[in-house]
Amino acid sequence: MKKLWKAISLSLCGILTAGIIAGCGSENTVDKTTLKFGVTNFADTLEPTQNYFGWVVMRYAIGECLAKFDEKMNVQPWLAESWSISDDHLTWTFKIRDNVKFSNGNPVTAEAVKKSIERAFAKNIRAKTFFEYTEMKADDQNLIITTSKPQPNMPGFLADPLFIIVDVTAEEQGRDFAKEGPICTGPYKVESFVKEKAVMVKNEYYWDGEVPFERVEIPSIDDPNTRAMALQSGEVNFAVNIAAGDIDLFRNNDKFYIDEISSLRTVLARINQNGILGDDKVRAALISACDRENYNKILLKDTFITGKAPIPPSMDYGFDELTDPNAYNPERAKQLLAEAGWKDTDGDGILDKDGKPLSVDFVIYNSRAELPLYAEAVQADVKKVGINVNIKNVDYNLIDKMGIDGDYDLLISNITTANTGDPEIYLSWYWKTNVNGDNPQNGSGYSNPKYDNILNQLSVEFDKEKRRQLIIEAQQILLDDGAALFLGYPQTNIVSTKGLEGVVMYPSDYYWLTNKIKPAKA
Repeated sequence: MKKLWKAISLSLCGILTAGIIAGCGSENTVDKTTLKFGVTNFADTLEPTQNYFGWVVMRYAIGECLAKFDEKMNVQPWLAESWSISDDHLTWTFKIRDNVKFSNGNPVTAEAVKKSIERAFAKNIRAKTFFEYTEMKADDQNLIITTSKPQPNMPGFLADPLFIIVDVTAEEQGRDFAKEGPICTGPYKVESFVKEKAVMVKNEYYWDGEVPFERVEIPSIDDPNTRAMALQSGEVNFAVNIAAGDIDLFRNNDKFYIDEISSLRTVLARINQNGILGDDKVRAALISACDRENYNKILLKDTFITGKAPIPPSMDYGFDELTDPNAYNPERAKQLLAEAGWKDTDGDGILDKDGKPLSVDFVIYNSRAELPLYAEAVQADVKKVGINVNIKNVDYNLIDKMGIDGDYDLLISNITTANTGDPEIYLSWYWKTNVNGDNPQNGSGYSNPKYDNILNQLSVEFDKEKRRQLIIEAQQILLDDGAALFLGYPQTNIVSTKGLEGVVMYPSDYYWLTNKIKPAKA
């Protein structure tokens, strides 16, 4: 009887706690001076050229680029008011706006923009994987860039957060961009930053409309359940990427607004072909053993679309016409492994060959709720066909280096596939042959001359339909080669109290905090 009363008491406590949280969240008011925003943060610093930290600089409304993407991923003017290309397709001219100042009051001139882009090239080798220039000069407010070959997507390249425009002179005068934040042109500037929490304040020199809040507090809440609770309780006013298990708390709730879209992201496991998984049959068997439909429909409650191809179906690049030769078929997986010479000689359920077990390391990070779920599901499925998977959970900041170094067998990634407006850069970075370090993001060892040729054609093709066909052909090669395990395509969301307006999730995933977010009209 005591146990029964204890269970009832715990149940009542849970109900009461939920009621209290829901009650707190029912407050629809927003402090008119301070906005609170719950995020996941992967950045140790705010140096925009380090790792992919420029994404955070842009997401926190600190930095802006020459161009940006709208809700349909069309490239639009931003700090550049217009651009044009020469008849030989080698020289781009960007007209820099006249009325823009950095947050320290310095004017944004074409010369300042030039220095900023040169800084990005000097500090991150990834810059030259977008484009290489033979000349860059400033002429009045025109930035003129001449490239070594035609670049059809130059404005899209310069919309990538690596090319956020910073005031280089501020650094020359002693400002530490990593610790203090870069001097940029966005509606907010940095008051303080540590990985656990960032504090922004209004940029008094902002050029593009009113800045609604004096202060923005941005706690990093990596655990998705905690992030949902913070939003419910009113601890934060809005939050990104509420997990599948928590989103129903906010649906049909008149206190909250959900902006949810099919993202441009693909969750995939990159496959290192320099080890055991370099065997085509073993790689195909691993992919065939994975019941991706079950992962997405059951584990992730249909908040993800079942994975198949490199590019998600949210973009028009032939998803339905592509064929996956390694669709779920565990019996085929067993047959392929047998053909490759793997047998269970000691009866432990794990195949072995030449005295070595068929065992691989799967590197993941857990700041996105779905990633451990995918990894554990893959681990369970492939064990059924005799493959052992060791899951290695690492900090996100190690992922990029491990990908470059090839320090993995399987490496999970949640990737925006159109970071420059279309998938060219994504397809190039991860699978175009890495010749003597010229494509460092491809540390997997994957190489296919036919694929490289298609990517070379794509890089100079201006015709949209021809680009589309090349992208479809490239994807089919990756599928035929078993180049990666494409797990699923997420919905992405941003959830806010109805005390706010202007909270929008963009497909590019760059523009979380903007000056369009303000207190809702009463």
